Amino acid sequence: MTERGGQQKRQASAAGKLSRALIVQTALEQIDSQGAQGLSMRSLAQALGVEAMSLYRYVHGREDLLEGVVDLLMGNLTSQLDDELSEHWQGFLQTLAHQVRQIAIDHPNAFPLVATRHPAAPWLRPPLRSIEVVDAFLSALIGHGFSDEQAVDAYRSFSSFLLGQLLLESAVRGAQTSPVEEPLDEGDADIPERDGRADLDGAPQVERLRPLLSEDRSDEEFEVALETLLDRLNAQVTQ
Repeated sequence: MTERGGQQKRQASAAGKLSRALIVQTALEQIDSQGAQGLSMRSLAQALGVEAMSLYRYVHGREDLLEGVVDLLMGNLTSQLDDELSEHWQGFLQTLAHQVRQIAIDHPNAFPLVATRHPAAPWLRPPLRSIEVVDAFLSALIGHGFSDEQAVDAYRSFSSFLLGQLLLESAVRGAQTSPVEEPLDEGDADIPERDGRADLDGAPQVERLRPLLSEDRSDEEFEVALETLLDRLNAQVTQ
């Protein structure tokens, strides 16, 4: 059998096992390793050993593929929100916050998709963009004495907290947080002394405090910001 014949046979075998779940999972793996900008239908097909056109039986282009990746990342949240977590609303929010943060930690290159892509409904706010998760969120708070208005305000505040904190963490871990379709043509010019080696002669305080600024305190900052938010919500609901 020729090399081309063997490749066609392998492609036919892979095509017979293709599914939307396999395609989306492979796309997530590529985003994890290369970032969302490195993902294309052609590169995905190559990784799966099939022709690019065969993918369109399962996904309707790149946008649908990215939505599938977001659904995959967020799909486990609802199943992990056990009834026991609703015993105390603070514990419920803490658990939910840590679950979403774990997604950002495990998939920093993919999390900006969760945070920045338009949700299915205009009244959903990323990163809590699942209707099921939002419903569980509101139910848990209203069940513990929050008014409708207080529960919705908590959802908005909680989403904003997660969005800002976790997008920042993703960026620190090297993720691209803004879509750039094509790099700007700078005439092959380079940027001298890139971020990590910037000249600090004109910024004495930054230079003096650089060791402190370089410390990774993301765990501590996350906990402090979360506790501050929970304390504020508690003060509102107990007034």
